[in-house]
Amino acid sequence: MITKKKHFELQGFRTFNGQEIPLLQVGWESWGTLNERADNAILVTHYFSGNSHAAGRYHPDDALPGYWDDLIGPGKPLDTNRWFVISSDTLVNQEPFNPQVVTTGPASINPETGRHWGLDFPVVTIRDFVNVQKALLASLGIHHLHAVVGPSMGSLQALEWAVAWPEQVERMISVIGMGESDAWTCLGLQQWAWPIRHDPRWRDGDYYLSEPPLDGVLHTLLQIGQTAMSPEIINRTFHMHHPLEQGPLQDIREDYRMVRRFHQDTLARARQADANHLLYLIRANQLFLAGHGGSLEEGLQRVQARCLFLPASGDLLLRPGLARRVHDTLQSLGKSSHYAEIKGSWGHLDGIYTLHTQHELIRQHLEE
Repeated sequence: MITKKKHFELQGFRTFNGQEIPLLQVGWESWGTLNERADNAILVTHYFSGNSHAAGRYHPDDALPGYWDDLIGPGKPLDTNRWFVISSDTLVNQEPFNPQVVTTGPASINPETGRHWGLDFPVVTIRDFVNVQKALLASLGIHHLHAVVGPSMGSLQALEWAVAWPEQVERMISVIGMGESDAWTCLGLQQWAWPIRHDPRWRDGDYYLSEPPLDGVLHTLLQIGQTAMSPEIINRTFHMHHPLEQGPLQDIREDYRMVRRFHQDTLARARQADANHLLYLIRANQLFLAGHGGSLEEGLQRVQARCLFLPASGDLLLRPGLARRVHDTLQSLGKSSHYAEIKGSWGHLDGIYTLHTQHELIRQHLEE
C-alpha cells in the first residue's frame, strides 16, 4: 500500500490543564475507504517514539513499511477492504525534525510571539492527544469508532478514548499497555528525563537558536532502547560480546564494541528528535491515569467498549501486571474485557514484532 501524510490544523485548543494552544497542526494517514455512514472507522494510536506511519510505504522503494504493516491492509486483521483505518501524529511527537512527522510542541513557533514555544508550551496529557484526534475525526465527519487500537503509549490513548468518549467507541484493544502510571513506572520514566536535563546545552529548554543538547537526547534514547528490549534479544544481537574485551580492560575511557554500535545505531534517530519534546512526552506518560480523575476505578466505570488487553509476557517496561489490573478491574465492574499475553523474545517490542501471534484473536474481537 502507498500512503501519504496529510495535515490537520486546529485553532484555539484548550488543554486538560486549562491552557490554550492558539494554533496546532498534526499529521495523519489513512488506509481504506470511509463509508457513507462514516461508521467503519478504526483509529490506530501510536507508541512513544512512533508516528502515524502504521502501515504501507510513502514510496515504492522505501526500505521498510509502517510498523504494523502486517496488521493493517487488505485481508489482514484490520482489513482495509472493510475498515477505514486512520492514525495521527501526537502533539509533542518525539521527532519534530523528521520530514515525515507533523506535530506541534516546544520546537514549534508560537504564532503569538513569533518565537519557538520552548518550555512556555503547555504541559499536555494523553487526554489532550485524544482530544486532538477527536477534532480530526470530527472534521472528517467521523463520530463513531468501530475500534481504537494502540501499542504502548498508543494503548494509553486507546483506553483514554474508551473512558473519555465511551458512547463513541465500540471496541478497544490495548497492546503492551497500562491503566495508570504507578510509582515504579513514574520513576522509571524520570530516568529518561535526566540525561537531557543535565546536558549543559539544554539551557532550561532555551536552545533553539544555539547548539541543541544532542548528547542528552542520545543518552535518553539509549535508555529507552534498552528498556524496550529483552535481555535475550540484546544478548542475541551482541552475541560476540566478551566481558574481557581488550580495549575496556586496558583503558577506562574505552567503550565496548557493542556499546559503540548501540550508540551509533541510535545517533541517527537522535538527530531527528527534540529534547523538549521528549521531556513533554515523558511527562504525558507520567501523568497518565485512565479518565484523568480521582482513581483508576472511577475512570473505568465509564467504559462501554468491549476491551481486549494484550501485554507481552517478557515486558520489562510496562509489566503485564499493569494491563492485568485494568482487565480485572473492568471485569469486577461488570464490563466486557478479555486478556491474553504475547509470548516472544523481544520484551516490550513484542507488541510490535510478535503481534502476529495474536492476529486471530484481534480479528475475532473486531467481529464480536
